[in-house]
Amino acid sequence: MLQCGDLAPVFALPDADMETFDLAAERGRHHVVLYFYPRDNTPGCTLQAADFSDHEAEFASHDCIVVGVSPDDCLTHAEFRDQHGLSVRLLSDPDTEVCRLYRVWQPKEVDGVKKMGVLRSTFIIDKQGIVRHALHDVTPRGHAAAVYELVKELEADKCKPKSSRTA
Repeated sequence: MLQCGDLAPVFALPDADMETFDLAAERGRHHVVLYFYPRDNTPGCTLQAADFSDHEAEFASHDCIVVGVSPDDCLTHAEFRDQHGLSVRLLSDPDTEVCRLYRVWQPKEVDGVKKMGVLRSTFIIDKQGIVRHALHDVTPRGHAAAVYELVKELEADKCKPKSSRTA
C-alpha cells in the first residue's frame, strides 16, 4: 500500500467527457484528492461523489482538485455525473491499471463469493506529487469533510518524502 511520503504514481486517464486527466501535469499547480470508488450509481458511491462535489469550492480555495476513479467507462461516468449533478472529475479505469498501481484493486467477498474489486480509498497528494495521506476502506458518509480537514492542514503536515521510491 502507498503510504505517507511515497511519490504518487503518475497516470493519465480519460474523464466523463473523454478528456485526459494527467496527474503529472498537476505537479507544481494543485494538490490532488484522488479517490477510488467501486461503481457509479450505487448508494455509497453516489453519496461520496455528491459530498465531494458539494465541497469542491472549499477544496479549490486551498489549491486542491478532487478526482474520482472507478473501473466504469466514460459514458457511464457521464450519465452518473449528469443524473446526480456532480462536478468532480470522474476518471475511467476499465482495465484497472491505475487501481492496481495504487494497490486498491483487491480481493473482496460479497455474499460468500470471492471476487476482485476496488477498495474504497483516498489519497491526498501535495503539489510536489507526494502522498501526504492514504486512507483505505473509508466510509462514504462524512468522508469528504474529513478529507477537507486534512487538505487544510497540508502545509503543516510534517510528512517527508521517502527516497525517490515510487511505491
